[in-house]
Amino acid sequence: MPSPLEPVPPDRSRLMSRVKSRNTQPEMIIRRLVNSMGYRFRLHRHSLPGSPDLVFPRRKRVLFVHGCFWHRHPGCRHTTTPKTRVDFWQAKFQDNIARDLRVESALRESGWEVLVVWACEIKDIPELRGRLEEFLG
Repeated sequence: MPSPLEPVPPDRSRLMSRVKSRNTQPEMIIRRLVNSMGYRFRLHRHSLPGSPDLVFPRRKRVLFVHGCFWHRHPGCRHTTTPKTRVDFWQAKFQDNIARDLRVESALRESGWEVLVVWACEIKDIPELRGRLEEFLG
């Protein structure tokens, strides 16, 4: 097993560099859905902890769209761990989870309500619409 300090193979590096953090397909689906429901929002407010994906300033609510792989959705089949550099990935995933908890805590302490939508939950649009209406209503 390669050590975490060994260079990443060029193919893997090129693949990982293409992974987007903003304007992902799940995020775009949710943005269109929320917009069709009549809600207006701001995107990626850098002034807020974690730069939430959607911000509803008048309602003091924020929404994060988390990828199941990167943010470790519990019990999801997409929450896999690569077979190479396992120690590196375990540390990376633990850092992501810890950061998510810190960000959510900081937002709640500032008076914001937080909703996390996992990428795999986007397949059931009627259920997602209900969750969003309940959260934003």
